[in-house]
Amino acid sequence: MTMDEKIEELRERKAEAEKGGGEDRIQAQHDRGKMTARERIDYFLDDGSFVEFDALREHRSTNFDMDERKVPGDGVVTGYGEVDGRTVFVFAHDFTVFGGSLGEVFAEKVCKVMDRALETGAPIVGLNDSAGARIQEGIDSLAGYADIFHRNQKASGVIPQISAIMGPCAGGAVYSPAITDFIFMVEETSHMFITGPDVIETVTGEEVGFEELGGAGTHTGESGVAHFSAAAEKEALDDIRYLLSFLPQNNVEDPPRVEPWDDPDRSVEAVEDVVPDLPQKPYDIVDVIEPIVDEGSFFEVAERYARNLVTGFARLDGHAIGVVANQPRVNAGTLDIDSSLKGSRFVRFCDAFNVPILTFVDVPGFMPGTDQEHGGIIKHGAKLLYAYSEATVPLMTVITRKAYGGAYDVMASKHLEADVNYAWPTAEIAVMGPRGAVNILYDDELEAAEDVEARREQLIEEYRDAFANPYTAAERGFVDDVIEPKDTRAHLVKDLEMLRSKRKEGPSRKHGNIPL
Repeated sequence: MTMDEKIEELRERKAEAEKGGGEDRIQAQHDRGKMTARERIDYFLDDGSFVEFDALREHRSTNFDMDERKVPGDGVVTGYGEVDGRTVFVFAHDFTVFGGSLGEVFAEKVCKVMDRALETGAPIVGLNDSAGARIQEGIDSLAGYADIFHRNQKASGVIPQISAIMGPCAGGAVYSPAITDFIFMVEETSHMFITGPDVIETVTGEEVGFEELGGAGTHTGESGVAHFSAAAEKEALDDIRYLLSFLPQNNVEDPPRVEPWDDPDRSVEAVEDVVPDLPQKPYDIVDVIEPIVDEGSFFEVAERYARNLVTGFARLDGHAIGVVANQPRVNAGTLDIDSSLKGSRFVRFCDAFNVPILTFVDVPGFMPGTDQEHGGIIKHGAKLLYAYSEATVPLMTVITRKAYGGAYDVMASKHLEADVNYAWPTAEIAVMGPRGAVNILYDDELEAAEDVEARREQLIEEYRDAFANPYTAAERGFVDDVIEPKDTRAHLVKDLEMLRSKRKEGPSRKHGNIPL
């Protein structure tokens, strides 16, 4: 065979690999409103940047006549490319080949690309669209999943790991995305669950549909398993590209700074009209966040889950930061089980990847109730406390209104070694709210009063003036300053620049024992 003939053979083999499961199955994928694995990668990465691994690999199974059913690539496309000029590793399940099911060679391909990402210190993005374990390969497929899970663990906190659920993701397959840092889902076409509707009905008698059981709405709003949902695949891939713009390549690099487009000294008078004069009146904390950070930069994470706490990424003078904020418009901004989990996970991610954290505090306490106590609010609330306390990245805190009780301590207080703590003049920092405190402190006096309500209101006002204000905390150095709201951005920009060289080492240990 001549060189020209050999090259022609190579081209034919490559072309065969690019067809995946063939034109009919590609069309079926399109009919479901889904792109193919290669189309997803081509859209996601910078044009012409994709370099593929193992395009010609095939499975080795002979069970159930599998030796007669071989497709180059074996159902997963792997390799690396660039997103905005930065290296990103990627794997994409090919549903047109054996339904994207995972077998031994499939798993080896995924493990190889994960190993390269970890060795070179670059993010990895997994585009999941799989029927699960390849039954024909039995224990080899289960072993392959475990090999992947172990690599997810090793990469955790070292390189960013992002999962996009582009179709089914069931059984053991869900645990790899669950270990990764962020999960994106597509409405109507992506589903995650341990056991499917048929099994649930057989075992428990419960009838449930795919969307209700494990759709994007369920996992972004109810379970908190997923962080983002999009109406279409391209929108999800665009969002992943935007998320990556805030993140470093790995845990020893700082997040990329973009050329600032906003005035660092810009006054933010608009926020002075956001916090109501009445302490019980709600407001939207996003209306505080957005004017303070660089214009148009706030990117909310897990927006639909635990809405009493807001988390997200933003920029401050071009620098990437993480934002955590109590949301007074939802359950008065109280901390509960779900919000504690949401906040602690986000804080730990930011700390792992050198992303400074800006915290806005307006919290009346932890959510009361037997369901919260029986559900473990003590240990779950302690997770958020632990996360902030162990963080070594720059921590900046602004108390806008209420900061009561243990929740004040938890929300990046000075006592957890936050670097910069500010309070607005509207801040109320105390053990508890004025009404509750008066009812306890003046119980006997109120019982003897001629006009109980009038005396109670008088005492509440006296308590608020004496204790529920920012000045006692300022006198003790628990807040660094009480500032005018309009000056908040300018203060934070300067503080972030000062804190960029912060270095803080904890005691030597294998790892702490966070209250899981």
